[in-house]
Amino acid sequence: MVNVWQKIRTSGLWLSILAVVLSCILITQRGVLLGQDFTGGYVTEFQIAKDFTASELEHELNAVVPGSFRLSSNGVLQWQLFQPPQNEVAEPLSWQTKLPESMGLKILDSRFVGSQVGAELVEQGGLALLVSLLAVGLYLIVRFEWRLAVSASLALLHDIVITVACFSLTGMEFDLTVLAALLAIIGYSLNDSIIIGDKVRELVRVRPNAPVSDTIDEALGTTLGRTTITSSTTLTTVAAIWWLGGASLQGFACALFVGVAVGTWSSIFVSATLPQWLGLSFANYQRVYTEQEQQQLAEP
Repeated sequence: MVNVWQKIRTSGLWLSILAVVLSCILITQRGVLLGQDFTGGYVTEFQIAKDFTASELEHELNAVVPGSFRLSSNGVLQWQLFQPPQNEVAEPLSWQTKLPESMGLKILDSRFVGSQVGAELVEQGGLALLVSLLAVGLYLIVRFEWRLAVSASLALLHDIVITVACFSLTGMEFDLTVLAALLAIIGYSLNDSIIIGDKVRELVRVRPNAPVSDTIDEALGTTLGRTTITSSTTLTTVAAIWWLGGASLQGFACALFVGVAVGTWSSIFVSATLPQWLGLSFANYQRVYTEQEQQQLAEP
């Protein structure tokens, strides 16, 4: 059974490495669809009298809305239309007076998000994400032996990259709520990695003669039940937000759902398995005395 666990962990780590490489290629090639918070543009929230599906209403709007736009539902008979900045469009809001009266159009809110604000949000959001990762890395180095710290940090990076790649693949908007979800994913995934890392460190210290691979298997065995239950309850809550929270929270809930699922995977197959590849052993926790200290200890 031990050998089976080791093969599963090794296969899982290789699969994670492949997923990160493919995610980086996907993000580089396709990019991420930035939402209105970052790009700027015209945002119009409106209500109509007829109950259209998204595709039907989009078909109606294609005939009157100049340039490109993105449509999303805000509830029963309520919609939001976003038009990114387009220099070739002279009157981007002219469509509001061109829809048939039978549709019963009622403008609830119409505003413009400046591109300068969007650029500042991109810079500040990226800086917040970078500072969070650096702060977490510093904490892990202080708390753990460097092999466990590096493994946990790489697991966090693994979770972020794959979550962003999912948005690149599906074409969902990346807005401020998604950025907030990424910061939450860092905290959630770190919690799992620390619990497993603590158990690995504890067992390595008390079992000096046991192979590290067996010790890691035992550590995962004692924490797997807790990890599974915690992740399941969290995913259930996030799924409820995704289902009932409406369009404004869909990106947030989607990012959290993917991040929690991937974070649970990485805490088992990355942060717990990678230290073994980096040569973690009982000797890493033994203090190395200087020659002077050894002479002092040898004195009667």
